[in-house]
Amino acid sequence: MTLIDKIIQYPRKTIFDSRGWFLKTLTGNEKKISDSVGEIYFTSCEPGYTRGGHYHPKALEWFTIIDGESELHLEDIFTKEQIIIKLSGHSPVTVYVPNNVAHVFINKSDKPFLLCAYSNLKYQAEDTIQYNF
Repeated sequence: MTLIDKIIQYPRKTIFDSRGWFLKTLTGNEKKISDSVGEIYFTSCEPGYTRGGHYHPKALEWFTIIDGESELHLEDIFTKEQIIIKLSGHSPVTVYVPNNVAHVFINKSDKPFLLCAYSNLKYQAEDTIQYNF
């Protein structure tokens, strides 16, 4: 088997809208990947827009702003407790968000932000519940 036979390339599709763009780099469905791997994605958000605005009954997520700035608004859907975390690519941190915690990223700056995210589960439409803050 030659090297080219060992390599797998997966075409990806970047989705664009007025908020910015969204790109899944790992879906968890790739060959040779463990069934326990979820998905990794990157998304941008233009100034004045939001990303998220939902919660997951099952999925756990980890988020890192790698460029720009954002406010991450979080709310426990049962207790209604809320917190806001200011995130910046200048001093990146990864934020773990458990299931049943609603989350929305708000870009209040004058530049787009770039977000890297990991979900422990592959995408399931029924596990993304819209939420109004």
